[in-house]
Amino acid sequence: MMPAAKRPEPWLPDLCRLPRLATMLGIAELVVVVVAVAPDAVRGWRLMDFVLASGFALWLALAVSVLLCVSRPLLSRGPMAVGAVGAMLLAALAAWLGSAVVYVLYDSLDPVNWSGRIGFWHFSLGSSAILTLITGLALRYFHVSDRWQAQLQANARAQADALQARIRPHFLFNSMNLIASLLRRDPRVAEQAVLDLSDLFRASLVAGESPSTLRDEVELAERYLAIESLRLGERMQVVWRKHEPLPWDLPMPRLVLQPLVENAVLHGVSRMPQGGEVEIELLVDGRRLHIRIRNPAPSPDAAAIPVKHGAGHAQRSTLHRLGYEFGPSTRMTSAWREGYYVCEVDLPLP
Repeated sequence: MMPAAKRPEPWLPDLCRLPRLATMLGIAELVVVVVAVAPDAVRGWRLMDFVLASGFALWLALAVSVLLCVSRPLLSRGPMAVGAVGAMLLAALAAWLGSAVVYVLYDSLDPVNWSGRIGFWHFSLGSSAILTLITGLALRYFHVSDRWQAQLQANARAQADALQARIRPHFLFNSMNLIASLLRRDPRVAEQAVLDLSDLFRASLVAGESPSTLRDEVELAERYLAIESLRLGERMQVVWRKHEPLPWDLPMPRLVLQPLVENAVLHGVSRMPQGGEVEIELLVDGRRLHIRIRNPAPSPDAAAIPVKHGAGHAQRSTLHRLGYEFGPSTRMTSAWREGYYVCEVDLPLP
């Protein structure tokens, strides 16, 4: 049986979300403030005038936002141009009806002071026009913001796909040669290496499709280091410093820790004649998770050791994906000092 086709996401911005509803109300109130402080030779604004105008503007903005929220699936079915015009007309009609109701209500309460100051059509059509312009600008801004977020997500998936293509060739061939050499002299170790390798590449195949957790990322890094330990032998030691409690169920993009550990091995320990120790530390400080990877490494000034490009690509890719997941407060720093290379990741906890 063919799987059902996935219904496309509505293109009209979702005004049901609380932050966007608050933005609509904030814009409406801002218009009232601008009108109140603008120079007016005819009349001045009293505090009661400002309160009444604010209530009227916020009520209209809320009504239009709720109406567009409910109508979003219907307006998004047809062409974008038709749906945009329909949304604007719907906002204009809702604003006009709301203004007309308010005018009739106030005119019945105080006909002398109300209707004598402004006519029905002037009030209703003017209010409708202002709110329609505000709605159009807000929808345009939200639409551009949604497209930008979608582009960021696509870039993050592209980075994951590039990471898949990068992890496969050199590591796969080296690992297969290592397993072949272990088959006769240590079949049990070779079997475990095959299992570790399969888990690692299974994760790489879905790197851009499904999320991971901190526990899964640590386990994948441990499997990778187990394979590299077989290849490097006594030249590499691995030390894990896990300061409990740790948020093991924290959602993370897949394959963000393994590339950093791979840098420590390929561009650090494996290039040192005497080898060295890879130290991975995880701890929580307040509401932030700190991950620190430290390894011996040759000087970056050594011309015969071109390590900058490979390490930098993996770090930029990891920082981009983590930044998309955890926001702009995500931090990653790296530095070489006195024979050691240190990479630190600092993530906000939800």
